[in-house]
Amino acid sequence: MHQLTRPVSTAFTPRGPLSEGVLSVLFASRAAAPADLVDEAVLLSDDVLLDDDIQLTLFALYASSYGSVTGMDPDLEWDPELIRVRRKLEAAFEAQLRARIAPPSLPKPTVDDVAKALFALVAADDSPSLSRYVARRATAAQLDELFRLRSVYTLREADPHSWAIPRLTGRAKAAIVEIQSDEYGGGRPDRVHAEVFAKAVRAMGLDDTYGAYVDRVPAITLASHNLMSMFGMNRRLLGAIVGHLAAFEMTSSIPSRQYAEGIRRLGHGEDVADYFDEHVEADAVHEQIAARDLAGALAEDRPELLADIMFGAAACLVVDGQAAAHALDAWSAGRSALRPESVS
Repeated sequence: MHQLTRPVSTAFTPRGPLSEGVLSVLFASRAAAPADLVDEAVLLSDDVLLDDDIQLTLFALYASSYGSVTGMDPDLEWDPELIRVRRKLEAAFEAQLRARIAPPSLPKPTVDDVAKALFALVAADDSPSLSRYVARRATAAQLDELFRLRSVYTLREADPHSWAIPRLTGRAKAAIVEIQSDEYGGGRPDRVHAEVFAKAVRAMGLDDTYGAYVDRVPAITLASHNLMSMFGMNRRLLGAIVGHLAAFEMTSSIPSRQYAEGIRRLGHGEDVADYFDEHVEADAVHEQIAARDLAGALAEDRPELLADIMFGAAACLVVDGQAAAHALDAWSAGRSALRPESVS
């Protein structure tokens, strides 16, 4: 069995043999991509969603395509060996999700019926509320951790879902562009949501460099981001990324208000709360557009994508719910939700 030798000189600390090999290639162009290690990594994994080695590897491979992390050679984005690694990991990731998530009942492929089904799916979700905990009970240290956890996605907010834009047409395309235009500031660079969050991160005294806290976040946090990256970057999963975006927007407005309440309760001002305030109103509008004009219209125009639309929505709720449960379980037990700094 391949043993992890030492941390390689990269932006991230490897979490196992597979991530060690892939990071060595991506950051140092050293050695060959360890395609032979993928099968072993999957075989030995008890839970792909919680597997640090697998999720960090996937995150790094996706980061190469986003161009979100400095130091990666852009010529390696389409390296055949790295693509082979990614495809094998995606197959295991998707297979576990489909096996674990009970397929939601399929509505008729009409705008009204799909929207009703999505709202019902969200209403039935019994995942623990991290935002309610932050509003009422979180400590200053836990709020600090929340920002570190959220930085993995939110400093690149909207980008995973934007992969769907060129693959959509007509009503669905118009709807997603309307949503994403708001996410990207509606033409105002200072109101790009990722930048508004970055300002909040700085106001918290934290580092707004993308990836600064990747070494500290658990596998399930990486899995939440990797889920939408996998859905967005694979054209065959177009329905899933649309369903994911619908559920994502439909579960944002009220939690954003609660996060803002917690931020103010802990004595922070508008510079920290602004990001969440922005989402209270914006996402109340977005949820209707996403459910009806995006997901509903896509299902009506392309009924063959309906099952994946509902699957993507359900996957969003399950994985994000698991990520929230991780943080709540840790905080309720008086532990940190982050990985120890010494973990490698």
